Amino acid sequence: MFKTVTFAATHFSVVFAVAYALTGSFGIASTLALAEPMVNTVAYHFHEKIWDRVRGQERRQGVDAGHARLCGHGH
Repeated sequence: MFKTVTFAATHFSVVFAVAYALTGSFGIASTLALAEPMVNTVAYHFHEKIWDRVRGQERRQGVDAGHARLCGHGH
């Protein structure tokens, strides 16, 4: 758990520093540093859903190819 907390603090610090360097605004940098992890968490959820579909398609294609070879239809 400590590693997770230190990673979150590091992530917040990096986002804050980059946003502050780009804008010069403490308020904007703080807002971005808080909002970015929330948005990124939602994006990650959908990223995982897409990859689950890709993996499922790969598995089905692998099964179909294996079946074709067993039945003498493969090359």
